[in-house]
Amino acid sequence: MTNRRRHYAPRRRSRTRQVTPRTHWLLLSVLVVTLSTALLLQGYTHHMFGVASDNVTDVRGRNATVPSQVIHGGPVIAKAATSPHTAQVKARTVALTFDDGPDPVWTPRILEVLRRNHVHATFFILGTQAVAHPELVRRIVADGHQIGIHAFTHPDLARLAPWQRSLELRETQLAVAGAAGVTTALLRPPYSSENDALDDAAWSVLKQANATGYVTVLTTQDAEDWQRPGVERIIARATPRGHAGQIVLMHDAGGDRSQTVAALGSLIPRLKAQSFKFATVSDAVGMAAPVRPAGLGDHLQGLALIMALQGGDWVVWLLGLVMYAAGVISVLRAVVVLIAARRHRRLRTGQGRSWGPPVTEPVTVIVPAYNESAGIEAAVLSLLGSDHPVEIIVVDDGSTDGTADLVESLRLPVRVIRQQNAGKPTALNTGLAAATWDLVVMVDGDTVFEPDTIRTIVQPFADPRVGAVSGNAKVVNRSGLLGRWQHIEYVVGFNLDRRLFDLAECMPTVPGAVGAFRRRALLDLGGVSDVTLAEDTDLTMALCRDGWRVVYEEGARAWTEAPASLNALWRQRYRWCYGTLQAMWKHRGALVQRGPGGKLGRRGLLYLLFFQVLLPLLAPVVDIFALYGLVFLDPVRIIGLWLAFLLLQLMMGLYAFRLDGERPGPLWSLPLQQFVYRQLMYLVVIQSVFTAVSGSRLRWQRMERYGSLQAPAGTEAPRKDLTPQEPGFPQPTPYEGHPQPAPYDALQQQARYNGLPHPPPHNGFRQSAPHETPQWY
Repeated sequence: MTNRRRHYAPRRRSRTRQVTPRTHWLLLSVLVVTLSTALLLQGYTHHMFGVASDNVTDVRGRNATVPSQVIHGGPVIAKAATSPHTAQVKARTVALTFDDGPDPVWTPRILEVLRRNHVHATFFILGTQAVAHPELVRRIVADGHQIGIHAFTHPDLARLAPWQRSLELRETQLAVAGAAGVTTALLRPPYSSENDALDDAAWSVLKQANATGYVTVLTTQDAEDWQRPGVERIIARATPRGHAGQIVLMHDAGGDRSQTVAALGSLIPRLKAQSFKFATVSDAVGMAAPVRPAGLGDHLQGLALIMALQGGDWVVWLLGLVMYAAGVISVLRAVVVLIAARRHRRLRTGQGRSWGPPVTEPVTVIVPAYNESAGIEAAVLSLLGSDHPVEIIVVDDGSTDGTADLVESLRLPVRVIRQQNAGKPTALNTGLAAATWDLVVMVDGDTVFEPDTIRTIVQPFADPRVGAVSGNAKVVNRSGLLGRWQHIEYVVGFNLDRRLFDLAECMPTVPGAVGAFRRRALLDLGGVSDVTLAEDTDLTMALCRDGWRVVYEEGARAWTEAPASLNALWRQRYRWCYGTLQAMWKHRGALVQRGPGGKLGRRGLLYLLFFQVLLPLLAPVVDIFALYGLVFLDPVRIIGLWLAFLLLQLMMGLYAFRLDGERPGPLWSLPLQQFVYRQLMYLVVIQSVFTAVSGSRLRWQRMERYGSLQAPAGTEAPRKDLTPQEPGFPQPTPYEGHPQPAPYDALQQQARYNGLPHPPPHNGFRQSAPHETPQWY
């Protein structure tokens, strides 16, 4: 045994190198870029342009560049870019053409009318409709009808840049190739009509299209069915005058086409009775077959385009559902939290409300410290200024900045215990082992207490069911914008949630900055565990599962130093979030537990899962969708929703600040918080989840101290030339008949000031052996 102790004594806690999985940022970037691209494509194809009446662009410009033979020629125009010529429709021949489809309601009905009358027609298809209903494109081709393209999103091509025109035509061609396995040389530009309506801008479109192999098909008769003037009016407009052949414009999509279907059923028999024949456009003008099998490359690209756009539609639908669900859940949460906060305030301030007889027994205060020289003096002096009897133990966890030496040089009635660096949980266990009293307050070395903080925080222990009490941590360095944001988060986020957890009896965390415990309850658990990085959350959950009640005492205020840089804030919240995930996984058994443990599991853990894990994970997606809405949807509606959400947060903030007795001035920065701070917290959650899943190890991290803490007014350090036995050396004050705390005798204290070895921890508390920080499990 002696050799084994000698073997382990010099062993230092192994320092596990912090491994941050960089692949998750690459994966996240890929997901964001993919989602953004899908939304941009979906927004462009569905919301940049739309099907409108054919007379929308009826105001035409000059036609100086349009050849005379085109203006006075036939409706089919070829070789527009070189030597343009036109083709006329054969006499007594009607080419029925349908624009804007296919439509899942009206196209099948029109196809059925054509099938019954043994007529073939030409369908000028929109790319977006082909993507949405590829089976209808296949049916059109299978029934022997002809396919032409009508652009992808139904814009006025004359008003687009050349590259946009090419994109519109190419994507439509790919959609047709992917849907039906064919390509077509027929084009009808949206909003086109007859030859004499061509102007210079429209002619430039025809020349560019011809350069890529397209033949333009205009019209000679417009049935004007898009106006829905009535069946007889449509028939009259579509009936040829005389024996000349006609290309008749009708529509199988873009709105209610019931009149078109009815008119078509009467028009075809009537014209057949007048010896008119019906043909596709190519047959009507005697041109070579314009529809040919698509190449393998075009077919595969078309299938990929269809899958991408259909996937985008599904993603947008899902995101919309998620946004509505998240909005409803957030509103419900806000309502529940506000109601709970109001009820909690009434219970705590109501007349006759008391935990029981006043708690007057002394308290041991444990201050774990690692390189806390910037603020440890203010922290210790604030504890000595308490109006409740205290024993103060500072456990120096291998500091390299002289923290322990600084505390000892103050010549205060404070016990300093030095140990090799082993982490905060081990430091707390060392303090528990050395504690004299059963009530223990744990406070970080960057925190100062008010004079009544300790007295206030221990009063709930009058109830024998209470095993731990959470205090009210406040940000002391709140002058900058980052400090204000953290101040808002502490008051609005943390403290409102703690009131809810208190009422629901499922408190998941007693913060390390200000928390009180029953020492015997901690000893029963085996002390503070170092299995997780959030030892305070792990310990609190273990107490709940062990049957103890954990409560929140908002009157026990402590002032803590918050990170003053984004980098420091990231490190702190990363450790908090990752440690909380570890604790949640460790205590997942509480979900099926009964009693206080079951309340923690089914109330506290589920609340944390939904509002601190799942919603933050979805938040970047929601932000991207909001930007999508600003660009492609109704920006007024999106901004209105954002303002409504901001107003809800502001109302919560005003009420939370009122409960905490804070001035509402910092809330002016709340809108700015939505654009920087909120995204940072979301990224912290994302990295924490990826780290947890990957099983990477993290060590106990500490925040850089800035020395912004100050001791309470009137508390001064004693003269350095006094010894503990001399008059004037400050001593703890007896309180209501209790003996003065004596955690160590004068010889031990004097030995420490003379640099002699410290006495070993007493009370028989077993300290855990050093080991590596465990992985996530």
